[in-house]
Amino acid sequence: MKPPIAQTGAVRHNHLRKKLRYRAWHRGTREMDLLLGRFADAWLDRFDAAELTQFESLLAVADPVLRDWLCAGAGVPANMRSPVLDRLLEFHRPAKQP
Repeated sequence: MKPPIAQTGAVRHNHLRKKLRYRAWHRGTREMDLLLGRFADAWLDRFDAAELTQFESLLAVADPVLRDWLCAGAGVPANMRSPVLDRLLEFHRPAKQP
């Protein structure tokens, strides 16, 4: 007997979450591992299918470019903007001091 379609979709999304979490924590430099891995740990379980796709696209961006967006305040091209990237930028924005 085949599993219900909804369960199959849930299994597929769980597999994708595991894959994305691994890729976020194994970027090649410890700095990027921490920047993306901590974000993945905090948010991946809450992402819907569209947000998982956005995060997957974000992981395809080269580390130096991502690092500039996250740490150096470099402008993000309009075609790369997404709700997930905005959340990532906010996640790493320093807290304002009173």
